[in-house]
Amino acid sequence: MPPRWSRKPDRRDAAYRRLDDRMNFAVHVAVFAACNSGLWFVRTIQYANWSWTYWVTGIWGLILVGHAVYIFAIADYTPLPGQDNSANSAQG
Repeated sequence: MPPRWSRKPDRRDAAYRRLDDRMNFAVHVAVFAACNSGLWFVRTIQYANWSWTYWVTGIWGLILVGHAVYIFAIADYTPLPGQDNSANSAQG
């Protein structure tokens, strides 16, 4: 079941920004997996000697790792000015 947001989406809401960033990361992982598996599948079926597939997978993988580091370690999800904290106190 897809995640649901119980109130009106607002980029000032720290919990919404966290959820939005993690869902964007999940989409990034899914696109990476789909594209790279398709690329390597075609490469294997065609017996192609595509040396660039290593570069595409490696560079995109590093970008994906950088995205993960940002989302899970660097991103600051503190409440922005003007945010109503009473709505978040009930959420925990």
